[in-house]
Amino acid sequence: MLEAYGLTDRGCVRQNNEDYFLIEPEIGLYLVADGMGGAQAGEHASRLAAETVREVIRNGGAPSPALLSEAFQEANRRVFEAASRDPQLEGMGTTLVALLDCDGRLEIASVGDSRCYEFDGGVLTLITEDQTWVQEASRRLRLRADYLRDHPMRHVLTMAIGTQRRLEIQTYSRLRRPGLQLLLSSDGLHGVISEEKIAEALGSERTLEGKCHYLIEAARQAGGPDNITAVVLKA
Repeated sequence: MLEAYGLTDRGCVRQNNEDYFLIEPEIGLYLVADGMGGAQAGEHASRLAAETVREVIRNGGAPSPALLSEAFQEANRRVFEAASRDPQLEGMGTTLVALLDCDGRLEIASVGDSRCYEFDGGVLTLITEDQTWVQEASRRLRLRADYLRDHPMRHVLTMAIGTQRRLEIQTYSRLRRPGLQLLLSSDGLHGVISEEKIAEALGSERTLEGKCHYLIEAARQAGGPDNITAVVLKA
């Protein structure tokens, strides 16, 4: 079983927290969602998506990549339909990144720009790929990542849970091995602090709880312009 600890913080600017995370070791599920939509809509979207994924995984039998994708599709359907029924929720959506422990293999799925990193042997590696305008432009036009890092459209998503019926899910797989650490984060964390700072935290002798607190505080010290969420896991 994976060890895990999660922490979320409103940040220094936002009035409410639209991030949501789950740690469900009994079903092997760990996730982070970052809602959007204004007022209470973002909070509703992230919670609804996360709890839908949990429900599908819990009731779906043996964990598998197909089950995780099914859970994402159901989350998308429910958030989209909730927004369609209630004018106050119109336009809401959420990013979603989840890890499912499947008998030794770690299956990862993501939509939007919440991320999963792995830290192994002192090396930090980004597993997921952001579904953002900047990422699309970087790939298609072969623009340098440093050129796009401060682009005004860097936070514009090309895919999110609940904003359209068609959903493109990014999927990845890793072998669970002793000492492997993983970080699930919202962009209020990785969009604010450097990967060097993330690697420093994960490579330290702190407990998982201590690493989460360190990362959250680092993002707050950097201005905390958005909600901040970190879930740190260790095999």
